[in-house]
Amino acid sequence: MEKIRNIYKKRVAYYSKTISKLAKSINTLGNLRLLAGIIGVINGIFFVASRNSLIALIIFFISIAVFIYLVSIYNNLQRSEDYITLLKTINEDSIKRLDGDWTDFKDDGAEFKNRQHRFSEDLDIFGEGSLFQWVSRSTTPMGKIALAKMLSEPENKKDVINKRQKAVEELSKKRWWRQRLQVEGLLIDNRYMNKERFLQWATNANGSFSNAWVVVGIRSLPIITMSLLVMAYLINIVPKSVAILAVTLQGLLLLIDMKRRSKTLDLVYTYKNMIRVYSRMLDYIEKGNFHAEHLKELQQSLVNNKGLTAGQQLKSLEKLTDRILNRNNLAFFPINILTLWDYQCMIGLEAWKNQSGRFVEKWLDTIGTMEALSSLANIGHDYPQWTVPEILDSPSVFLGKVVGHPLIAKGQVCNDIAIQEPSRILLITGSNMSGKSTLLRTVGINLVLAYAGAPVCASSMKCSIVNLYTCMRISDNLERKISSFYGELLRIKEIVAAARNSGQVFFLIDEVFKGTNSHDRHLGAKFLIKQLDQDRAMGLISTHDLELADIEQESKGSVKNYHFQEYYKDNEIRFDYKLRSGVSTTRNALHLIKMAGIKIKDES
Repeated sequence: MEKIRNIYKKRVAYYSKTISKLAKSINTLGNLRLLAGIIGVINGIFFVASRNSLIALIIFFISIAVFIYLVSIYNNLQRSEDYITLLKTINEDSIKRLDGDWTDFKDDGAEFKNRQHRFSEDLDIFGEGSLFQWVSRSTTPMGKIALAKMLSEPENKKDVINKRQKAVEELSKKRWWRQRLQVEGLLIDNRYMNKERFLQWATNANGSFSNAWVVVGIRSLPIITMSLLVMAYLINIVPKSVAILAVTLQGLLLLIDMKRRSKTLDLVYTYKNMIRVYSRMLDYIEKGNFHAEHLKELQQSLVNNKGLTAGQQLKSLEKLTDRILNRNNLAFFPINILTLWDYQCMIGLEAWKNQSGRFVEKWLDTIGTMEALSSLANIGHDYPQWTVPEILDSPSVFLGKVVGHPLIAKGQVCNDIAIQEPSRILLITGSNMSGKSTLLRTVGINLVLAYAGAPVCASSMKCSIVNLYTCMRISDNLERKISSFYGELLRIKEIVAAARNSGQVFFLIDEVFKGTNSHDRHLGAKFLIKQLDQDRAMGLISTHDLELADIEQESKGSVKNYHFQEYYKDNEIRFDYKLRSGVSTTRNALHLIKMAGIKIKDES
């Protein structure tokens, strides 16, 4: 991992030097631009005052030309500085992820949180300190939605997962490609990143400007009018009044439905930057040199039946957008009258919507999928020691070597975990804070990564395709008037029903029935485990009830006991978080109570 960290550090250092050089160049150009402007103004004033100074006039025009040229270079350098600054930030954030300092990143996927979801709340998939926050490099709404779907709606087809794995693996070796795609997306103003509105606009065509007669008429009128002007003022074969009448009629024509037409055209300005950035992102995806089947399929989805790519089609819309924006220039007013520019733009816009508008959603979804895959690919790049899991056709298998929790950067402890026939259920015992809950989350979050097509935090891992359910972090729901215990019962009911009706279930149940008395808890847990065993579910259950360990003998091997233990050093409780076979024989609650300052009398 240190090698990867050094790669990022070198990039940060390189970008920092580049930004410093650009800042100096921008400052110099700014001063030169100001100087050129001052010289131009002085010579312009001198020319007006002297009225016949040819030298002053020449210097004035040269200064203006130099000023315009310097402004162009200045703007290009500023764009380059913005671009390099974003690359620097991306690499700095990558270092923070490696160091475990990523929980303050703004994009935590909180908008995807769902308390009723079958596992995302318990496994910290969304929200502060979540898997989404750690892994996401998505910049567009589509990318975030695609990544959230991959993490919360696990794929259940082996061939799809395998194709996604190969795509992620290939992208993991293309660091520059991934970072550039991310930068392109970051250039969009977040205020205008509304996918639904953009789609509605792109597909909402006005049939009036698609009518062939209307198109021919609007294309022909300016040609006729300008021909009359030439014949009236240059050739003198047509009365000037006829030419003036033609121009007047075109001006009046522009007044028809002007308010609604202007609103339609002005709306383009809202999406100008989005169109430009999406065009560049699509063009970048289309030109990628990929070998993975899934990546090639995504590229192919961007080409229409005429051989035009999505990037080319959006580029033509971008050019049309520039032409539409010209109408806001006052100097363009006479051109608008002579050419019926507004109507020409409306025809062009409607033609584009009719030809390409219906494909926009597919293009945007492709950008989203690529961003999600790119996010997952960073895992393989940053943690080359992790493994790509083997997805099995056989049921009831989870075999992991050196399995750790991916979100624990410091003090991570890994364990070997084996669940396979005939032992499908692991009963985990151990004292408070010994690592039971973390083990359950470790297994769950690695399954989520596996089905998303990403590498997992293990040296090797094999798993069946299962329906993942958890019951771990159940709390009171005041809005629904549900207590934590009743909430736990509802989730257990969901797990039992799924195990009975919907195929292979993998469950993670923490401190089963903790909200009731010890007698009922014991009986309830015992019957629950037997029910899940009978329905051939697989998974892990943690408990403080050591008497439940007797189920191992009763189950004839389908339930296996494992435990964590603590030790004491210098009168302090310590944990090694290593999973061991068998039942826990230690307790630490009284010791922890004493540490809290409560006096405990020995009543033995």
